[in-house]
Amino acid sequence: MINIEYPESLANTLKLSDLEFKSEMKTTSLIKLYEMGKLSSGVAAKVLGISRLDFLELLAKYNVSMLGNLSLNDLTEEIENA
Repeated sequence: MINIEYPESLANTLKLSDLEFKSEMKTTSLIKLYEMGKLSSGVAAKVLGISRLDFLELLAKYNVSMLGNLSLNDLTEEIENA
């Protein structure tokens, strides 16, 4: 478990309860790590306690591509290997 301290005013600014704020920070950090290519969708989903499909659907809420940061060459290679 990792604890990160934030001022209480930050949660208040976002109009979130403490529990909602913690959940949002966990979700957004995992989505950002996925977007940066540092984490797989499966690992992120497992940490959040949801299915991989639910995680991939959640990405749309945060305007993050399911394809991550794949280049055109990487995407072509992924398709060829599928």
